[in-house]
Parts: sequence; C-alpha cells; structure tokens
Amino acid sequence: MTDAQRAAQKAGSEPGPEAAGPPGTAEATAQGMTIVARSQAQLVRRRFFRHKGAMVGLVLFILVVGLAVTSIGAGPIPGWWDKTPTATATAVDGGRPTLSVVPEFLGGGGVHLGEHPFGQDNIGRDYFALTMRGAQVSLVIALLVGLIATFVGTVIGAAAGYFRGWTESTLMRSSDVLIAVPTLLIAGLIGTMIAGRGIVLFGIFLGLVTWMQTARLVRGEVLSLREKEFVEAARSVGTSSRRIIFKHILPNTIGIIIVSVTLAIASAVLLETGLSFVGLGVQPPDTSLGRLISDYQTALGTRPWLFYWPGVFIILIALSVNFIGDGLRDAFDPRQNRVRD
Repeated sequence: MTDAQRAAQKAGSEPGPEAAGPPGTAEATAQGMTIVARSQAQLVRRRFFRHKGAMVGLVLFILVVGLAVTSIGAGPIPGWWDKTPTATATAVDGGRPTLSVVPEFLGGGGVHLGEHPFGQDNIGRDYFALTMRGAQVSLVIALLVGLIATFVGTVIGAAAGYFRGWTESTLMRSSDVLIAVPTLLIAGLIGTMIAGRGIVLFGIFLGLVTWMQTARLVRGEVLSLREKEFVEAARSVGTSSRRIIFKHILPNTIGIIIVSVTLAIASAVLLETGLSFVGLGVQPPDTSLGRLISDYQTALGTRPWLFYWPGVFIILIALSVNFIGDGLRDAFDPRQNRVRD
C-alpha cells in the first residue's frame, strides 16, 4: 500500500468538521438536550407564551375588552346587547340581577343571562350596559395614559442618560419634584381644570404627569448602553446624537419600555378609578367604572350589585394587565438566553 493510499484510508476513517458538529453539541446530546438556534425575538416570544400567569392575564384581558366592545358596540359599530347605557325603564324585582350561573340539577335556576343580568339602577337603566360603557371609558383612558406616559418618559429618560451634564440634572430634578408631589393630587388638579372636556383630553393630561418612573428606568438602561462599543463606533463615524439614541440605543431598551407600558396601564386604571370615585375624573353624562362605584357607593348595603360589578371589572383589568407585564418582564430577561425543546 502506497503512502497516498494510507493517507486516503486514514482520512476516510476520521470524522470531518461537518460530522463533529458545533462546539457543545456532543455534550448537549449526551445530557439529553437539543439546543436550537433562535433569534432574540423568537426567544422572547417563546418565553412569553410559556409563562402561565401571562397567558391567564392575556386571556382575561382579551375577554374583558371583547365583552365591553362587542356587547354595546363602539361608535358606529352596533353590539349584540339590545339595551343602551342611557335607556330607562321600570325596575323589575327591585332591580335585582337576573344572571344565573347555577345549573338546575344543582338546585339553581339554570344558566342564563335574563333580561337584566347585572340588575338595574335606581332609574331603571340596564346595569350591564352601564358597566360595559364604564369599562370602555376606563380602558380608553388607561391606554392613553400608558402610551403617553411611556413615550414621554422614554424620551426624557433617553435624553438624560445619553447627554448627562446639565441636561440630566434639569430633567431628573424635574422628575424628583413631580415624584415628591402625590400623583393623585396632581391628577385631581388636572381633573378639575379639564372637567367635562372629554375622556381623550383627560387621558392625555394624565399621561403627561405620570411619566417619571418610566424616565428613571430608561435613563438607567441608557447610562449602561451609552458606553458600549457599538455606540462608540457610531460616534466615531459622525452619527448624530438623535440617530444614535433612536436607532442604536432605544431598540436595545425595548424590553423595559414594553414592560413600562403594561405597568403604566394597570396603574392608570386604578388612578382613574380613584379620581372618578372622588368626583374629579369622568363627568356625567358619561361614566366609567370608578364613576359607577362613586355614584352607587351608598347602595352597598341595600343593592350591593350596583357596587361590586364595576369593582369586579376593575380588578380583572388591573390584574390581567399586571400578569401580562410580569410575563413580558420575564420574557425580556437577558439572563434567560437558552430555551430547551
């Protein structure tokens, strides 16, 4: 056998680079694991949909929004419920709820909605329609507050963290002043000034005074990112500060921004409820969940359903959004960088 034949036989008996596989594959296979390469977006999505609390919260939130929008309709879109929040009628059976959830074989009246599932108020309005309208208004205000507060807080936090110096001092000291004043007090003053001018304007102004926590979170992230190599490389080629912030830094803080949105929405639901409860939020003839609780707080002892139905929806909205926020926070956690099949 010639030397060339021996070399060919030796090469054929040894595994090539393709057979060896990437580093760590043999160890992972030996431990019974399969490591699959995924993008960051795929990892975040996979972790989020595997978070049980987030899935429960997402389902609850979709159900609440779907029920509030489809039941009485929204704008020109009609709903499937045949009563409106403003129509009055004669109270039947003292306005008691007709909703029944106990089957007949268990000794109940069967599962049905009835004519007025949530009962009627003191002038005969259908309380289911009123609660759905209140949920719509509360959700609109909460979404406006969450989005606007997050946008303003993100811009201010990014500017303070990137430029430092007097810019940071001015913006953060302004944030400290606003944090020192109770949010309910500031929001109450705003509610007094713009009372009766619509829920959109009310939500916008609330968002403009609740951005401080988001600004602090984003500032902390930007402070750590501004010293990274990719930012230094962008500076070295003459990239403008605005482009560096919006194209290089903020995309790397998207996780904390999304989480801030969900937490701001949950806080806004409770803030609107508190303001409407003391008469500084949504004004008649419109209503909200907090307004309903305020209007019928004296009925707690005699007609408790007028009090607890809005309260149930406030709790459902706040809890579901908080669960979604917890799931997003865990999904964007950079320490969870491997997912097993």
